[in-house]
Amino acid sequence: MALRERILIVEDEASIQKMLRTVLSANGYEVIEALTGAEALSMVTSHCPDVILLDLGLPDMDGNDLLKSLREWTATPVIVVSARTQEMDKVAAIDLGADDYITKPFGTSELLARIRMAIRHSRAMRHNDHIARTGTFQSGGLTIDYNKYRVYVDGVDAHLTQGEYRIVALLGRYAGRVLTYDFIMKELWGPASGGDNKILRVNMANIRRKIEKNTAAPRYIFTEVGVGYRMAEGDLDEEDN
Repeated sequence: MALRERILIVEDEASIQKMLRTVLSANGYEVIEALTGAEALSMVTSHCPDVILLDLGLPDMDGNDLLKSLREWTATPVIVVSARTQEMDKVAAIDLGADDYITKPFGTSELLARIRMAIRHSRAMRHNDHIARTGTFQSGGLTIDYNKYRVYVDGVDAHLTQGEYRIVALLGRYAGRVLTYDFIMKELWGPASGGDNKILRVNMANIRRKIEKNTAAPRYIFTEVGVGYRMAEGDLDEEDN
């Protein structure tokens, strides 16, 4: 079963939270929830959402402070969903790094459209126009399907775990570039991951056993000793050439 896009709702008003959960779940999204800014930071770190829906009026902190904190270490799309309608409030949130701003009350169709747009823009932001356009990355026999959350080798599903998939997906978005251990750890596990990259190395060993014919001579993911990992550059279709 394909993984679904995961949406984090940061909202302390029960009725709105319930409505958002119902609408998003009915439209195929996986929903996780936080009532406070502190809970939200923890959830972003541990659950790596694809989009964050953020109310600004949180009980423990102003949503703008949370937004500022998030933008210090993650580019996860944030859509502000707020009762604050003043232009200055919208400008402040956008300046702090919000990707979009929608005011309450709002239509569910509009909200879903904004979420789809945020996901598309997130793909484009990863410096790979081909992925943004097609939803796939290919290098030789390796294919990453960002829509199905699957990795295939010579057309066969590699059966990566969710954690393994996220590592490969991240490397695919930056194919040809060396990503440091620290960058990967912070992108996938947040700032609390610290300097110990053991969990990353264990995952990478498992990934290589699943996608490489010869783990000692990899074709797809290369180790830059003491620095990080690099995905082989992707193939370009005729339209890209």
